[in-house]
Amino acid sequence: MQNMIQNIIQNLERISELTGRCISWLTVFIVLITFLVVVLRYVFDIGSIALQESISYMHAFVFMLGAAYTLKHDGHVRVDIFYRKMSANKKAWVDFLGTIFLLFPVCLFIFISSWDYVVTSWTQLEESGEAGGLAFVYILKSSLLIMPVLLMLQGTALALTNYLKIKSRNIQHG
Repeated sequence: MQNMIQNIIQNLERISELTGRCISWLTVFIVLITFLVVVLRYVFDIGSIALQESISYMHAFVFMLGAAYTLKHDGHVRVDIFYRKMSANKKAWVDFLGTIFLLFPVCLFIFISSWDYVVTSWTQLEESGEAGGLAFVYILKSSLLIMPVLLMLQGTALALTNYLKIKSRNIQHG
């Protein structure tokens, strides 16, 4: 049973790792396109709304789709005044319960409350309100559904990992 759970954890974490590594390349493109926008504007006196919007899109994707990767690597801000002094078993309990009672409900709330908003955008194939802007607002808004799904997948891996830690600790002390 433990091997099956470990296999599930590895597969779920592989998704977070892959999406995080892929999405991180957008930061390179953000820098390059920002440089291009500045050169075009101040050297050639050419402006491009589409290029400027693409920077915002990529920035949003980095944060929205990189959240699960950040969770996997414990990179989110944590107020750990008490947590850092806890034993490994207590940390596992805090992480397990936090995932179940905080992360999952918040992700479900985001997904459910965003659903109509994203579907409406796709139905209309929503475009930028700016002349010369990008015609893919609906793709950007889709990240509102993808982010909670990715976070819940990584949260499942986190919960299972902590479940195994708690279980093994209880067996050792039982």
